[in-house]
Order: sequence, then structure tokens, then C-alpha cells
Amino acid sequence: MRLLVTLLVVAVGLCGHGGLAEDPYHFYEWNVSYGTVAPLGVAQPVILINGQFPGPKINCTSNNNILVNVFNNLDEPLIITWSGIQHRKNSWQDGTPGTMCPIAPGTNYTYKFQPKDQIGTYFYFPTTGLQRAGGGIGMLQVLSRDLIPVPFDPPADDYAIVLGDWYRKGHNTLQRILDSGRSIGRPDGIQINGKSGKVGDAAAEAMFVMEAGKTYRYRVCNVGMRLSVNFRFQGHSMKLVEMEGSHTVQNVYDSLDLHVGQCASVLVVADQTPKDYYFVASSRFFKDALSSVAVIRYKGSNAPPSPKLPPPPPENTEGIAWSINQFRSFRWNLTASAARPNPQGSYKYGKINITRTIKIVNSRYESNGKLRFGVNGVSHVDDKETPLKLAEYFGLADKVFAYDLVKDEPPAGHEIKPVVAPSVVNATFKGFVEFIFENHEKTIQSWHLDGYSFFAVAIEAGKWSPEKRKNYNLVDAVSRNTIQVYPGTWAAVMTTLDNAGMWNLRSEMRERAYLGQQLYISVLSPERSLRDEYNIPPTQQLCGIVKNLPPPAPYT
Repeated sequence: MRLLVTLLVVAVGLCGHGGLAEDPYHFYEWNVSYGTVAPLGVAQPVILINGQFPGPKINCTSNNNILVNVFNNLDEPLIITWSGIQHRKNSWQDGTPGTMCPIAPGTNYTYKFQPKDQIGTYFYFPTTGLQRAGGGIGMLQVLSRDLIPVPFDPPADDYAIVLGDWYRKGHNTLQRILDSGRSIGRPDGIQINGKSGKVGDAAAEAMFVMEAGKTYRYRVCNVGMRLSVNFRFQGHSMKLVEMEGSHTVQNVYDSLDLHVGQCASVLVVADQTPKDYYFVASSRFFKDALSSVAVIRYKGSNAPPSPKLPPPPPENTEGIAWSINQFRSFRWNLTASAARPNPQGSYKYGKINITRTIKIVNSRYESNGKLRFGVNGVSHVDDKETPLKLAEYFGLADKVFAYDLVKDEPPAGHEIKPVVAPSVVNATFKGFVEFIFENHEKTIQSWHLDGYSFFAVAIEAGKWSPEKRKNYNLVDAVSRNTIQVYPGTWAAVMTTLDNAGMWNLRSEMRERAYLGQQLYISVLSPERSLRDEYNIPPTQQLCGIVKNLPPPAPYT
């Protein structure tokens, strides 16, 4: 990434909102191209950003204005999403096929967004087809403002780790497999920052360096396609301090589960004998165990790491119970002074009346002899020409999709044959909604909601019923944007739909999302006011049936 300039602008606000003085602007220029990298030790084509995989890190501060000029040098369309960034009043920049036209090959587009009232660890990735399996992934970290105290001392360094399962087949090959009606199957390995290390590799270079006696922050994101992972530091414990934008109660762990799409920050103290150690990432709840290591070196060390790795957590039923108990140990740090993520003002969320309950049940189907996935009997497909948000904004929604194919309760027979169509749920602005994710399958699920953080209040075995609410954590559940659902369990999250726009609720397993396990939530402000949602940016690309239409009357 090339950081062109950072400056303080005193002018009209980004996307039309005004102010006496704006927050700093960060300008980036990205060239997205193909290259050859060896994430699993064998050279293969990968999507690079400015020649890098993982892509360059975006490092900013809460409320900064971020402009990323993306040049698409691929031979296929490209869209980038900023997973976890809430884009307040600005789903125009969300970076999903339902909200934006793709960047055509040989052209460029500038994303403009602001991590408003956010801090924490996030990542970006391409949402077109199965491009995430080919790269174009990197970390986005948002620091607290200088005047807002952080609940731990400044670390000696701040390290970024993007890891996850990886396939040796290219993303276009994987997409063709899915288009033919088959599954892409099991991944081939786990990459850590674009590399896969093996125990005992004498030629392995240190990925990170620590100095004895100092404390380091490691930000870790699982950017894979399907596998949950567990990560741990050989010989060192770690203190969890942040998850997906929320400071946490600072519990100490020997290892942490990280499900697809999730990010966490831990502090590690270099308090052991100065030598080399391994950072270990291994698969969870996966029959054919996969693992990878990276070398962490104490400054001045010349002693190799021990070949004896810290053990992984248990697997199968016992492992699920272990992982659920770890989830229950996560608590929001309510005493920390920091920008608070959405829902705005709903810190005492346990006292807010629920206005709507939506139960989400995922299913696997065979539709016309081809593999599909769905939600409550509906398997989502993107319109081939017109993003759903654009059709809605221009008053042409009825020509592209029908609202509310997905019902609040899965209908009888929803697991037999899906409706294959664009899926948009109509929601009430500022309603306080409870989402119940119920997993009847044998594989773990991971769900993400764009545009919001939600309170992850419960995970339990069995099926959900209203009396289960008595088991919710209604005081200090972590506000986050991704939740795992184990086989035969349910998970409950709660959020205020106060961010107007159209937002993607999706499986973080990219095979499942590509084949229909997602939907969009339309949150419209009845007042059509700039207080609630920005106008379409004048630089927004138009395509499909709205390409040559004049813009509707602007919000005021």
C-alpha cells in the first residue's frame, strides 16, 4: 500500500455531512493484480495488492476518513468489503454485490468510509465470486484517539496476523467447481501471513521479534474459507484485550478458538528464556487435522524453538463444550473508556424491549442436481446486473427482487427444496431485533452482519425457545459482528437497527455464502433524511437497469 498523504481537512464533510472541522483523511492507492506466491510451499497464482499477500495493513484512528483508490488490474470484476467497519449511514461503501457495482477490469474506484465511533481489529477481502480463496486480504486496525485512555499500557509493538485455511487450487477453479454443482471439498493447509511453516524447518525466518521483558500486542484474524482455528504461543500465555471492536475483560488463556471471520487482540509478555518459539495455528472440529507454525524470535536469540508444541484443545463433543465455555468467558469491559460500537446508546441493552425475533436456520440442499445452501428455505442469488441497494434507491426494487421471502420463522418443509432468488428482509428503522441462529447440521457455522455490532448473548445446545432468554447474558456480552454456531446448538444475538441502509447477513464460509447462505436486511428511514442516511455519492458507479437514470431527489 502506498500511503499518499495524511492531512487534516477543514471543509464540507465526507458524503455530504458538514462540520466546522473534520477528522484526518488517509489516502491510499492500491493496485490489485495477479502474482505468484507459495502460501503452502508450492507456487500458485494469487491476488496481490501492491505486490503483497497478505495485502497492506490500513492503520488509522477512530473517526478518521479513509479513501482507498483501487485499480483493478485483474481480468475479472472486483469488489472489496471492509468486514466489521460499520459504515454509519453509508451502505453505499459496504463492498458487497448487493450494494455496489463491481470495479471493471482496467478501471478504478475510490472507496470512502469512516470508522465512526469504532476501535479495534478488522480485515478486508474481495467479495466477487470466490476471490477470497485467491487472496486480496489484509488487516484494518483502528486505534483509539490520543485523549481516550486504553485499558492497558502501550505495547512495545503491534503485530498483525491474518491466517486461515487455504486451497492449492486457484479461486477460479474453485468457483467453477461450485458452479458445476459440487463442493470445493476440504482445504489443503493453513497459512499464516501468507506462509505455512513446519516444525523443525531450520531455514524458517522469524515472522515476529520480541525483546525480553516487553509486552506485545498480536491482532489475529481468521480470514479462511471454512475452518475454525485455535491459536497459541509456545511457552507463553496471552491476555485477551479486544474482540472485533470491543475491549474485553482481560482474562488469560493458553489458547483461543477463532472461527471464520473473527478477529481478536491479545497481549503477550516476553517473559521466557530468550530463544525462538512457535506461534501455532491448528484446525478445529475437522476430521483431517491441519496446522501451521510461525517463528517468534527473542531479540539476539540463536537457539531454535523446541519441537514440542503446546497441545490443542479437545475435539468432538468434548471440544465443543470446551469452546462454548470459552465463549462464555468473554465479557465486555464496561469500565474501559473508548469509542463504543453500535448500537449507539444501548449499553444497557438488557433493558430494551425486543421488537422482533428472527430465527435463522441454515440448510444444505440439492437443487436441480446442484449443491445449494440457504436460510429458512431461501437460497440467495445476486442479481446479475443490478445491485439490490441501487434498485431500491431508484424505486425499481420490484423489478429486481421481492421483499421478505425469508420469514421470521422457518416454514415447514424449508429443508427440502429452496426458493432460489435475491433475498431481502424488510426491517424497521431503530427496531431492537433478536436474531436466533439454529444449526441443525453436523458442521460448525459462522455468521457475520455488516453495518452493525450485535451483543452475543448466548450459545447453548439444542433448539431455542422463548424461555431460553432467562439464560442470556444481559449485562456484559461482547459487542461484536461475527458469531459461531456449533452443530446441534443455537446462538442468540441482539442489536438495534439504527444504521439506515442495506446490509448483508451472511455465512462466513465462502462456499456457503456463494451458494446462497446469506441475505440482505433493508433498513430504511421513513423520513429520507441526511440525519439517518447519506445520499448516493456523486462518484458511485451505476450499472444494470439504473445505469443511465437520473438520481432520485436527494435526502435533505
